[in-house]
Amino acid sequence: MRRALAEAERAARGGDVPVGAVVLASDGELLATGHNEREAIGDPTAHAEVLALRRAARRVGEWRLPGCTLVVTLEPCVMCAGALVQARVDRLVFGALDEKAGAVGSLWDLVRDRRLNHRPEVIQGVLAEDCAELLTRFFRDR
Repeated sequence: MRRALAEAERAARGGDVPVGAVVLASDGELLATGHNEREAIGDPTAHAEVLALRRAARRVGEWRLPGCTLVVTLEPCVMCAGALVQARVDRLVFGALDEKAGAVGSLWDLVRDRRLNHRPEVIQGVLAEDCAELLTRFFRDR
């Protein structure tokens, strides 16, 4: 999570909402990183999770990421939750809850929907206070 927080800080320095993500292989190897780049590249899909998943898939040469863990500083939105389900990520670890747009329990619970063919393990609240403080500071300063 500390590496994801460092990515989130990179997003903030670039004027984007500070969300960071990393993808880890089953052996813990860092496959890819990402941070929000919506403002930087003018792409509404440039969320930290989507960028990290794209980079991990390129690195392994496969769109499926079984055995992988996505670590992200903020509870994924619907788009990002859908992307990690589609990528067949085994585990999602996130920090702060997103009560306005969260799709892993706050507003919706997309990743645990039994109608879907893949449901990752979810671990929430890792360094939640640190993750939330970064977001609070960013929006307060704006």
